[in-house]
Amino acid sequence: MRAVVQRCRGASVTVDRVVVGGFDGPGLVILVGVTHDDTAVRAARLADKAYDLRIFGPEHAGTEPAAEGSPRELSAADLGLPLLVISQFTLYADTRKGRRPTWDAAAQRPVAEPLVQAVVDRLRERGAQVSTGVFGADMQVALTNDGPITVSLEIAE
Repeated sequence: MRAVVQRCRGASVTVDRVVVGGFDGPGLVILVGVTHDDTAVRAARLADKAYDLRIFGPEHAGTEPAAEGSPRELSAADLGLPLLVISQFTLYADTRKGRRPTWDAAAQRPVAEPLVQAVVDRLRERGAQVSTGVFGADMQVALTNDGPITVSLEIAE
């Protein structure tokens, strides 16, 4: 299971010209990709890892700004920040040959959709405010990456 996690100052996802999810202010956008052998256990581990990433500073908690170059010590979980989770089969693109990606490693909907939902469910179990895109829809995602900070996660075993 793969994810791209972006620290953002706001984000939204639109389907058919209707905003279906998002948040204003600091939070995380989590793009989730599923492959054929992924499991609910991996989904929970991915959710926990993303939510607990220490990529926020004190300025995101409404306190003094972090000093230039100081380490980030807080997570979205620590701060109770909102999340936007979006399914993203293209995270499993294979671009090793030619110029046309293949998607063979991406799980089909019957496998992928419940596992993306398992990520969302785990985050909500932990108390996160989570909004989502619409699985399989043509989505337009707007976000303001903060930092920019973008982290790739892979959960395999």
